[in-house]
Amino acid sequence: MQQLQRMSTYAPKLLILWVAVFAALALSACGGGGAGKPVEATFHVEDPPMLSDWGIYSVANGAVELSPGVVPFDLNSTLFTDYAHKLRTIWIPGGKGGAYRENDYPDFPVGTVISKTFYYPRPEASAGAFDGRISKSDQPSGEVDPALRDLSSVRLVETRLLVRRDKGWSALSYIWNDAQTDAVFKKIGDAKPMTLVSADGTETNFTYIVPNTNQCEGCHATNNTTRQIGPLGVRPRHLNKDFTYGDGKTNQIDHLAMIGYLTEAAPSATAPRNADWTDTTLPADVRARAYLDINCSHCHNPVGPADTSGLFLTLDTPTGPSLGLCKLPIAAGAGTGGRRYDIVPGSPEHSILPFRMETIAPGSMMPELGRSLPHTEAVSVIRQWITEMEGECPSAG
Repeated sequence: MQQLQRMSTYAPKLLILWVAVFAALALSACGGGGAGKPVEATFHVEDPPMLSDWGIYSVANGAVELSPGVVPFDLNSTLFTDYAHKLRTIWIPGGKGGAYRENDYPDFPVGTVISKTFYYPRPEASAGAFDGRISKSDQPSGEVDPALRDLSSVRLVETRLLVRRDKGWSALSYIWNDAQTDAVFKKIGDAKPMTLVSADGTETNFTYIVPNTNQCEGCHATNNTTRQIGPLGVRPRHLNKDFTYGDGKTNQIDHLAMIGYLTEAAPSATAPRNADWTDTTLPADVRARAYLDINCSHCHNPVGPADTSGLFLTLDTPTGPSLGLCKLPIAAGAGTGGRRYDIVPGSPEHSILPFRMETIAPGSMMPELGRSLPHTEAVSVIRQWITEMEGECPSAG
């Protein structure tokens, strides 16, 4: 009788214990040791060893999943990196946005993290372990690439972060592991042999270069005097386009202002807008200038690292010698390819600019970093732009 009474006394406690055990098992089954909890973005004052430490996004169920508050974005014209596709995001903690600046990147607060993940689609016939073969294809514009919902169809290569800290911006590079579950911080960069497979089956071997920290910072230091680094793509003229979010298609500037990531922003209708260089309905000069602006002007501007060249490729550079027309190079050396002027109107074959974009010879190719392959389609637009120019240079042949 006493035993029955003791069992009656302990029964509720045992029931509670068993409920707790089953709940723990259920959580473990969902995410493994608490991994089922939503991943949250986190700011770090030091450089953590793994990309997952930032909580910007996670790899779950074979897909890349953005964390709450992490906003994807796109650019009107994008920087070329050996035909890599890119997922760009921004996250700002604490609900304080960045002050809008019409001709510069917003004055983002400490804690801001901007990410750019480089990846490639894999050929349809690829299966199993990655063999270095990747597809040359166009990336969907104005949305998060649906391919990122099925990581078996893509190869994640690297993720670069720009982090706003008390001392300024820091540039960090993370390299994805073979399992595509996480990426490790690597200051010294890396080199990865790859094979680019075109739609017609043509294969091109090249080495994908992950830049080291100094190289990243060099490209992001757009002022050669201050050498302060900062974001490149989040200027209004690059952001001013539509993007498909969960609630539909919205202009990116308007969306960032609505959620508080931008303060005092101009309406998108009046904000500057760069062109999409791939838009074949636009004139060649508009497409060419848009491409040169995003790919070259961070160095080739009046205060940039290439200021002594005298060649300025920003959108506001007037047509003339500063843009390269009939301009003699200052210190190009072998980079001239035997040509006399940066641009010879009507004659791309005698112009230095397309030569340096086409060549992959070290010491001659431009940009110096960020590519191992020529951007054939863009060079074609540059050639058309130069062909349509009027005028002539003395002794251009």
